[in-house]
Amino acid sequence: MSRNVLIVVPVLNEASHIETVVRNLAQDGLDEDRMIVVADGGSTDGTPDIVRQLGKEIRGVHLLRNPQRLQSAGINLAVQVYGAAAQVLVRCDAHCEYPADYVSSLLKTLDERKADSVVVPMDSRGEGCLQKAVAWVSDTKVGSGGSAHRGGKQSGFVDHGHHAAMTIDAFRTAGGYDETFTHNEDAEFDCRLRALGGRIFLDSDIRLSYRPRSSFLSLAKQYFNYGRGRSRTVRRHPGSLRLRQFLVPTHVALTLGAIVLSPAAPLLLTLPAAYLAILALTAMMIAVKHRSICGLLALPAAAVMHFAWALGFFWGILSIRQTTWQMTPSVS
Repeated sequence: MSRNVLIVVPVLNEASHIETVVRNLAQDGLDEDRMIVVADGGSTDGTPDIVRQLGKEIRGVHLLRNPQRLQSAGINLAVQVYGAAAQVLVRCDAHCEYPADYVSSLLKTLDERKADSVVVPMDSRGEGCLQKAVAWVSDTKVGSGGSAHRGGKQSGFVDHGHHAAMTIDAFRTAGGYDETFTHNEDAEFDCRLRALGGRIFLDSDIRLSYRPRSSFLSLAKQYFNYGRGRSRTVRRHPGSLRLRQFLVPTHVALTLGAIVLSPAAPLLLTLPAAYLAILALTAMMIAVKHRSICGLLALPAAAVMHFAWALGFFWGILSIRQTTWQMTPSVS
């Protein structure tokens, strides 16, 4: 069944990636029923010029200025400006690599599963040594806690996943993305969508590749923001916190507490020692599996991910006020 499709790529300083992403998405065919909108949040690296040139070369590619800069705001604005005739919204990211039939596959799954939203697994891919280690550990339970959309192999209806496609009706009925969220706006949206009766399907056969952060500092900033965003989602939607997310801040608090109190009770150091042992074993297993010494960097990478996420979670609770969301009429 033919559908009008709006493909939105929110960007900020993605000159090194945007052309590849747009060309990959355009391989699936752009015509009067499909368009790609690049919502630029004020890039200073030449990204807008690249998109304008692509628009001259490829029919259906448009540049949209996103004055609020945030991804959530950029997607909402694209739907407002270009979505009048659209039936399906496809969200893409500049740091991902997409298969040639990506959009067509999403539309097929939307129809076959009668879903309101289709989410997909992300397979992390690295180039440098640290980036490889981050990618490898991200696809393990130590790195992602077993999150279904992190390298998942099983399809089915889920609570949340990496946003790929959804019906415009469901997007609008749920209220779009919350533009006050700098991170975790997708998970917060999914809480509203599910509460309104929406169905989210994870298709493990439609996969994309993701390039993780390549330095410890950028990795720490990313996961700090993830944790801070999740803390807002949990307070807005009580009961949405999953066990794997609860364990991270709890573990970090206990570990730091054990270190502080260890002069008076040395046995408390058993906890951080056990944690390091688990990370070390995981790193060695990754190094052996991939036959690369780079795998040993999974130990510090995982520690950075855990502690940054937990600190962001605590910071969000202490510094950001948040009210509970109230349900409105359901998705039809």
